[in-house]
Amino acid sequence: MTPDALATLHAHLLTALANPPSETRRLFHGRGRCWPGLEQLTVDWLQGVLLVSLFKEPQAAQLEALKQLLQSEFSANTIALQHRYLPQSTTEWLVGQAIDEQIITEGGLRYLIDLGKKQNTGLFLDMRYGRQWVREQAKGQRVLNLFAYTCGFSVAAIEGGAEHVVNLDMARGALSRGRDNHRLNGHDLSRVTFLGHDLFKSWAKVINNGPYDLVIIDPPSFQKGSFLLTKDYQRVLRRLPELLTAQGTVLACMNDPAFGEDFLIDGVTREAPGLHFVQRLANPPEFPDIDPQSGLKALVFRQG
Repeated sequence: MTPDALATLHAHLLTALANPPSETRRLFHGRGRCWPGLEQLTVDWLQGVLLVSLFKEPQAAQLEALKQLLQSEFSANTIALQHRYLPQSTTEWLVGQAIDEQIITEGGLRYLIDLGKKQNTGLFLDMRYGRQWVREQAKGQRVLNLFAYTCGFSVAAIEGGAEHVVNLDMARGALSRGRDNHRLNGHDLSRVTFLGHDLFKSWAKVINNGPYDLVIIDPPSFQKGSFLLTKDYQRVLRRLPELLTAQGTVLACMNDPAFGEDFLIDGVTREAPGLHFVQRLANPPEFPDIDPQSGLKALVFRQG
């Protein structure tokens, strides 16, 4: 973070905060490598809270210059600085009081997020268009949401008129937050199922709740002891013919910069040849990337 890089960040934030977004948005996405010297920094607007995340430890003088910039220029907001490179992703509150939880909105829907105590807040902002797409497709559908996390896709699906959504994630705490998110939006929980299981030990439960008109696959790239992208994604794709209705649709997602969309297209062609590739969803404009294959990949496939 050279002085020139910090000047670039300063200019971006001044422009963005002159008229702050009415909903949660990423304000600066250095991870897309479009601004030299800022590749390890992101800034999110959480409707009153400015969350600045560092993914690599800067030099002490650079860190101090960043803090001074934030505190002097943007002190009207609550400002959190998250050190994602540390084991506990330690968060400093540079301006304002520490906040544990915050209700944010996206597309008019409400989500409860965590601040200052976990690596991730609970809603991945780059998947905004994916949730919007699910909401638009879901009317009358039975939906399976694999690796559901805090059930953002489920909230979007029920809001869009889904008949029923089955959420599966081995992290039961995340699913509990998913229930909170549905309640925040006044949803009927009888239309939502939460399965706190390891997918690879629970195929019978998943299949018995089917078949599904829409299957969403959004796994972590790596989760110690439970998921390895290069091995386990294929195991999921292999099961799709058992899960889908005759005209079923799949939204397959991946956010590992080391793999492009061909990883998913080739995997589906090999493991579930009855499906054909339909489209790749666009990423929100606030997530520019020097290489389109490095950013989020959200691909739609259809049976038949």
